[in-house]
Amino acid sequence: MATDYAADVRKYTNNVNEAVVAAIVKYCGIALRNKDSSLVSTSDQAEIDRVKVGFATKKLELNAAQFDSAAKVVAEKMKGCNAKSRVTYYYLLAEASGTLGKLA
Repeated sequence: MATDYAADVRKYTNNVNEAVVAAIVKYCGIALRNKDSSLVSTSDQAEIDRVKVGFATKKLELNAAQFDSAAKVVAEKMKGCNAKSRVTYYYLLAEASGTLGKLA
């Protein structure tokens, strides 16, 4: 059964670009097969650093201040969610930083 990542993104934002969702799924690749690696643990600083270096800096071309600002917006949107989907987190990070176009 395929996961509907766009449906999860829609829980947090109204305008979902499905091409961007598909690009994020492709970028994440094999990491999405494992339940643990398909989620982002925002309470784990090492995980946040991996997201910052591996996705935000390389793919979205964000600097540390831009990442921190966008991550705060995402944290507020996903507040109360204990299982943060990596695809949703990345999408919301790109949206909050104004870099969705880099993924399409």
